[in-house]
Amino acid sequence: MIYLDHNATTPIAPEVAEAMAPYLYEKFGNPSSGYPLGQEAKEAVEAARGQVAGLLGCGAEEVCFTSGGTESNNMAIKGVAYTFRKKGMHIITTTVEHPAIISPALFLLNQGYDVTFVQVDNTGLVDPDDIKKAIKPTTILISVMHANNETGAIEPIAEIGKVARESDILFHTDAAQSVGKIGTNVAELNVDFLSLTGHKVYAPKGVGALYIRDGIAVEPLIHGSGQERGRRAGTENVLFTVGLGVACALAKEEMEDDFVRVRRLRDRLHERLLSEIPHLVLNGHPEKRLPNTLNVSFPGIEGGALLELLSDVCASTGAACHDRSVRLSHVLAAMNVPESVGRGAVRLSLGRENTEEEIDQATEAIIAAYKKLRG
Repeated sequence: MIYLDHNATTPIAPEVAEAMAPYLYEKFGNPSSGYPLGQEAKEAVEAARGQVAGLLGCGAEEVCFTSGGTESNNMAIKGVAYTFRKKGMHIITTTVEHPAIISPALFLLNQGYDVTFVQVDNTGLVDPDDIKKAIKPTTILISVMHANNETGAIEPIAEIGKVARESDILFHTDAAQSVGKIGTNVAELNVDFLSLTGHKVYAPKGVGALYIRDGIAVEPLIHGSGQERGRRAGTENVLFTVGLGVACALAKEEMEDDFVRVRRLRDRLHERLLSEIPHLVLNGHPEKRLPNTLNVSFPGIEGGALLELLSDVCASTGAACHDRSVRLSHVLAAMNVPESVGRGAVRLSLGRENTEEEIDQATEAIIAAYKKLRG
């Protein structure tokens, strides 16, 4: 199996699994317990908090652990909406966000909130000036993803953050796809909230975090006891939190080397596909995208049909399949990709364990499958 779907999920890094193992067995204490077993668990959670903070360039007290990116996004969006609704009820986001942003935004829209979905250009990038034009006196939150999960397009978050700061509006970014792949220093990005998830950075599924800038307090999404400094109730998931911490520490240490190596492999894959399929279409920005992501459309075929022939290659399509029909993904539709092109989209996303040999084998398999379909 050649795994080229790292934007969907990543394998757990061996170092992460090794660090987690003791907390699966003998170190099972509740961090809220006062005796040594519980305090050992509490220390592990706080150590992990520091490791996540180290990757984001923030204070450890600004990191709140969650069950994943979806919860982090909901916590930020709904938290701001409920806390500041007397100030205003207008939220700005974009047309290419992950459903974990669009769905809570639509939920709030049905609750009487005002939501603006800003358009992107044909490379998937939003113009900061368009965000600025969308601001109203009632705007309380701007939420723009850092990197797109389908195309890898990297949005101008720092510039949008400046717009938000100048207008005294809170700014959130969904960084689930970018954390561990490119820099996510919260000060440089000018963000007030940043969401991340473990299973996109070689940690387990079911754990994530939300950066909340110091001094900001929002209504909790989950009410109960006072864990996570009162921001998120529930007994801490020590096992997975330890894993996330180690994964973030690894990412901080290896990100620069991974960036260069993975981008080289991605470009090798792209160039070899182009050599045999000259009409291949790149979906997304040619430069401003994640180093591991290649979203391309194969002319004259459907992406799903191509993937069905790739028994040894794991990848995904840019279209959502419903029964036997295929519709254009909302991301490609927002980029004005013609349906005839978008139906042939395939997302190939690489990771740190991929090798040059694997890339060459995958390329040969993809080309052979394409030619068979075009036969």
